[in-house]
Amino acid sequence: MADGPLSGVRIADFTWVWAGPYCTLQLAHMGADVIRIETATRPCVTRMLPPWPEGKPAGLDSSGYYNQYNQGKRSLALNFSKPGALDLAKRLVAKSDVVANNFAHGVMDRLGLGYEELKKIKPDIIMISLSGYGDTGPYKDYVAYGPAQVPLCGLSALTGYIGGPPMHAGYSYADPNAGVHGAFAILAALYHRELTGEGQYMDMSQWECAMAVLPEGIMEYTMNGREPQRIGNRDPYMAPHGIFRCMDRAEKVMGVTVDQFVAIAVSDDAAWRRLAAAIGRPGLGNDPKFATLAARKANEDELESIIEAWSVNQRAPEVARILQEAGVAAFVVADNKYLSEEDEHLKARDYFVNLPHPVVGVKQHCGIPWKMSATPVKVRCAAPTLGQHTNEVLSEVLGLSEAEIATLRASGALE
Repeated sequence: MADGPLSGVRIADFTWVWAGPYCTLQLAHMGADVIRIETATRPCVTRMLPPWPEGKPAGLDSSGYYNQYNQGKRSLALNFSKPGALDLAKRLVAKSDVVANNFAHGVMDRLGLGYEELKKIKPDIIMISLSGYGDTGPYKDYVAYGPAQVPLCGLSALTGYIGGPPMHAGYSYADPNAGVHGAFAILAALYHRELTGEGQYMDMSQWECAMAVLPEGIMEYTMNGREPQRIGNRDPYMAPHGIFRCMDRAEKVMGVTVDQFVAIAVSDDAAWRRLAAAIGRPGLGNDPKFATLAARKANEDELESIIEAWSVNQRAPEVARILQEAGVAAFVVADNKYLSEEDEHLKARDYFVNLPHPVVGVKQHCGIPWKMSATPVKVRCAAPTLGQHTNEVLSEVLGLSEAEIATLRASGALE
């Protein structure tokens, strides 16, 4: 495998859907040999989800969703209903440093792959379970999906417009957030093992990970005994702070007119004066109705109308450029065409990757959001097709002969 800070580390990846694969994706980006254990009998949900090339489903290997979150990994396809598959999984664990899963509490134990069993195979194994609610507590057996955890963690209570109901965050925030937390925990456990020789089991709750990055509501209640009010795109300590309409995108996308907006955040009175000058209204900088944060908050509706009257007649990138040059935090509310094709900064940093995939060909994917000077990292390959590396893993990692692999395949243990 290619070099990287985790080169030489092997992950036996029993994860699926989003949180778990996103966790192991970070490790693959850092050079770990991540081997996903899959089955065609019950394939990963994401193999069956859009987007698909040209909008047409084309089997289990064409999902853009799956192919994004499994770049740089290998796929070993086993059928656990057949003799021999469980033994192969255990033999892989014996050759691995970390075992990762995000099944519900107890699933790995029922498969015969719980931590106590795996310790017998490899005493210093590191295992992480990224379950929805953890291995203890009255919710441990509850069904968990990201869209339900967004309201449960308190994010929805903070999201919405003044006087309106709680709102969803727009995507399953808890899933990738848990993945990042899980990757961090694995790195800490690997460091601990390097120092002590000890492996360990990590019981992680996706719900608690989401709560950990939402202190505003919880601390407001525990410290002051009150619930924060939903305030839309506004902020308690900045004004103006919000999303402002600009001219529509010049060209239609697939025949549809695309709205364009710019996000603006003014942190203090000096920034407000710079914004006022930038929009050609320098007198507003010291106007008693807007000169201070308290004044701007008291007149926020009028304030936002003034800014939007200026922005609505211009293109969003131009609005952002003018304000940034004035030292005001502003940027395009990016649509996906803008991100994928137009943003010069992302192009300059070579963020996107275009690697050949055996089924869908070369498609653009999001890459690695960090760069390392001593241990360069890169996306090594596109996501695997289901079982693409079964023979390779069994021969190179487990040392099986061609005859042994053929016997296992004939028995149905391999898919």
